[in-house]
Amino acid sequence: MAVEVRCAAEGEGYRCDVTVSDGGSTSHHVVSVAASDLARWGKGRSVEELVRDSFRFLLAREPKESILKAFDLSVIKRYFPDFDG
Repeated sequence: MAVEVRCAAEGEGYRCDVTVSDGGSTSHHVVSVAASDLARWGKGRSVEELVRDSFRFLLAREPKESILKAFDLSVIKRYFPDFDG
C-alpha cells in the first residue's frame, strides 16, 4: 500500500494532503498537524514522515476507506489510545 504525503505550513501548524493507494483504488485525506503535535510525536521526523507513519499505524488497524477524510492528527489518540506517533 502506497502512502503519499504533501504538507504545507498553515497557521500554527501544517496541512497535509494524503493519498493512499493499493493498486485497485485510491483514497484522499486532509490531516492538520499542530506544531505542538509535531513536537510531541515527531521524534526528530519531518511532518511528512510523522503523517506517513501515522497512516501506517491506522492502516494496520482499519481499511483506508474507514479513515476519516479530514481530521486533526491528535484525534487518532481518541480512537486508538495506544497511538504514540
